[in-house]
Amino acid sequence: MKRIISWLRHLRNPLASTVEPDPMKYLIVGLGNMGPDYDGTRHNIGFDVVDYLAEQKDVSFEVENLGDIARLKHKGRTFVMLKPSTFMNRSGKAVRYWLQKEKIDKERLLVIVDDLNIDLGAIRLRGKGSPGGHNGLKDIDQVLGGNKYARLRIGIGDNFSKGQQVNFVLGEWTNAELEKMPGILKQSADAVLAFGTIGLQHAMSAYNRK
Repeated sequence: MKRIISWLRHLRNPLASTVEPDPMKYLIVGLGNMGPDYDGTRHNIGFDVVDYLAEQKDVSFEVENLGDIARLKHKGRTFVMLKPSTFMNRSGKAVRYWLQKEKIDKERLLVIVDDLNIDLGAIRLRGKGSPGGHNGLKDIDQVLGGNKYARLRIGIGDNFSKGQQVNFVLGEWTNAELEKMPGILKQSADAVLAFGTIGLQHAMSAYNRK
């Protein structure tokens, strides 16, 4: 009977697999926009964090379906890092594809995003939450059917004039902001690794500080 039920589920969902998810594998998604026009912009801080992690762990990104992928090992865990090539507003398609391809449960998904409602340099790790106006998170919520997945919000501040929000988010870092970037990237990368090694709750306690 169990085999019949499993087969019926497979018929309803052709992407379903009998392979059990790997509890030691995590999908880390840095959100951003591909292309030189977006390099060095505040909206691409998610890309910057996974790029930093890849450099620190001496691994490289390769162009694959719906994004660039790098894999690193840390304390017995496998971190599959994704930079979606679908552009920010269509991030959900790439996230869903790689969750299914790598057989990773949603509870081991972490999405890294910029947040202008948080002071520059502060980070907030959460297990779920509203998109807060972030189009990348909005699309992921819609595609995955809910917001119950971890996200690491990195503060970019709100130092912009009225009506200049889009230009600020898509703008390049100032020299003063760039001076703080090494510390921001290290703290964020450490939080990512902690998410996979000590778990969400302990990582939140350790890194959700101003």
